[in-house]
Amino acid sequence: MSALASGPVPDAFEARTNATFEALMWALSRPGTVQDLPSPDVAGIAEALLDRECRVFCDNPLLAGEIASFGAALVPMALADYCFISLEDARGLAQLVHVPVGSDLYPDAGATLIAAARFGTGAKLRLTGPGIETSAEFSVDGLAAELWSLRAAHCRYPAGFDLFLICGAQVIGLPRSTQIEVL
Repeated sequence: MSALASGPVPDAFEARTNATFEALMWALSRPGTVQDLPSPDVAGIAEALLDRECRVFCDNPLLAGEIASFGAALVPMALADYCFISLEDARGLAQLVHVPVGSDLYPDAGATLIAAARFGTGAKLRLTGPGIETSAEFSVDGLAAELWSLRAAHCRYPAGFDLFLICGAQVIGLPRSTQIEVL
C-alpha cells in the first residue's frame, strides 16, 4: 500500500490538538480518572477546543489574549460556552452564579469550565454516576471548599456545567451527571 493510499499524516499541531481533545473526552467519559495531556499549558486546551464559533469567558488576561488569537469571542460568563476560571477563592466562586447551566430542554447550553487544581492532596471526593462502575475517589486541592456545594446547587442533570480540573499535564473531568460527595 502506498503512503498516499493510507491518508494524510497529521502535522505536529494536529497531533497535539487531537491528543488534547482525546484526553479531554476520555476524562469526561471516565469521571475521576486522571488523563495525560500532551502539554501542561492551559492554552493547549483552549487551542484544542476553541474556534470562531465559541464564546469564552476568561478571568486571566494573558490567557484571554491567547484565546482571542484562536478567533473565539471573549464574552461575560453568562454568555459563555467555555469558562477558563480560577476557583481557588471566593472571588472565583462568586462568578459561578452567572455560569450558563442550560435547561431540561437545552442541556447543551450549559458551559464547560476549565480550572487549575492540584491532584493527590486536599479534599477527598467520592464520585458516582455514568461512566463510573461503582464509585471513584480522588483527592484535590487548590479549589475553594465551597465549590462542591455550589456545583451541586447548579448541576441538576440534565442541566448544569461540565468541569475540567487541570494539574500540570493531567486532567480530570467531572461532567454534570456526576454526583460528588466530599469525604
